[in-house]
Amino acid sequence: MVFFGASHCWNTAREAERLVALYPKFRDRVSFVVVDVNHPSEAQQALMDAHYKGFIPTVVVLAPDGTVVYARAGETAAQRGDAAALDALISKALTK
Repeated sequence: MVFFGASHCWNTAREAERLVALYPKFRDRVSFVVVDVNHPSEAQQALMDAHYKGFIPTVVVLAPDGTVVYARAGETAAQRGDAAALDALISKALTK
């Protein structure tokens, strides 16, 4: 699970809340990588080159074999605190 965002963005903050809510459920099975697009580490730059298209927030969900299950810019839900869609995406990736 790769999340691209920036600290100054309200949409990033709302999507980050969803990630934080789901982290306890998936932390033993999923690697969560958060990339601040304004300050990526050297290792994160490769993820940006591969998956980031210039819009925040961007969520990329990868299956265990590395195939992309979901990659889109924007929030995964219309309502603040609604993590159901993101939960379903991560769960789907785990079954691939």
